[in-house]
Amino acid sequence: MNRKICIFANETSSSVNTVKKLIRKLDNVGFSVSEKFCEDADLLVVVGGDGTFIEAIHKFNFPKMPIIGINTGHLGFFQEIMPDRLDDFIFNYTNDRYSVQTLSTVRIHIKADGKEFSHTGLNEVVITGASSYSVHLNISIGDRFIERFSGDGLLISTPAGSTAYNYSLGGSIVDPRLNVLQVTPIAPMNTTAYRSFTSSILLPSDLSLGAVPDVSARPSGIRIVYDGYSCEYDNVEEMTVSFSDIKVHLMRFESYDFWRKVKSKFL
Repeated sequence: MNRKICIFANETSSSVNTVKKLIRKLDNVGFSVSEKFCEDADLLVVVGGDGTFIEAIHKFNFPKMPIIGINTGHLGFFQEIMPDRLDDFIFNYTNDRYSVQTLSTVRIHIKADGKEFSHTGLNEVVITGASSYSVHLNISIGDRFIERFSGDGLLISTPAGSTAYNYSLGGSIVDPRLNVLQVTPIAPMNTTAYRSFTSSILLPSDLSLGAVPDVSARPSGIRIVYDGYSCEYDNVEEMTVSFSDIKVHLMRFESYDFWRKVKSKFL
């Protein structure tokens, strides 16, 4: 078939067995298969759960080729097929009976100690105080000051990430066909001393969110978490969160429907 396929999997027994079966079936129809990542591959197959999927896109620096997930984990929201449907996958892929769903990513840009840093997430980025301190942030949207936020932190999610940590915080599920960022507060303070939004807000793709640590509050570091990866910064001057130019491309078959998947996974 002259198509090159890379496979990435976790080390569970279910995933190991699935990979063995998949390689055998792909070899039989003439595909070139590798368990090492190749930038010129036509397809990346990720075997595992959503955690394995997230690990793969970060490990391979958000690969440009389409990705398909085989779910051997628990929720499997990003994963397209189950291990017992390998033949269906190969038939549909061989006959070009699929579409490619493009997912947006979110980027945070940080200025700290006179240096600049950036991180990208498929699901979300989270801003919290280091060492479990509350965080106090002056928040702006599109360069217009909105509020002085006080609480455990802020989560900014993509539509793809709206069903992850965002959902557990009470945020809304967003159809990935909508190009919006969702800003969800984490344990916001809302007293006579502190006033903060207590529900999530949606931002259009052309607006960014700015966050500047309040210098009048107790000084502490800032922790940034993007798709579960964590780092800390001292002396943060400002942070800007916006959509990234980086995209993730998921292979979807004709039977895929976002809201059917939401119903099957959450109801």
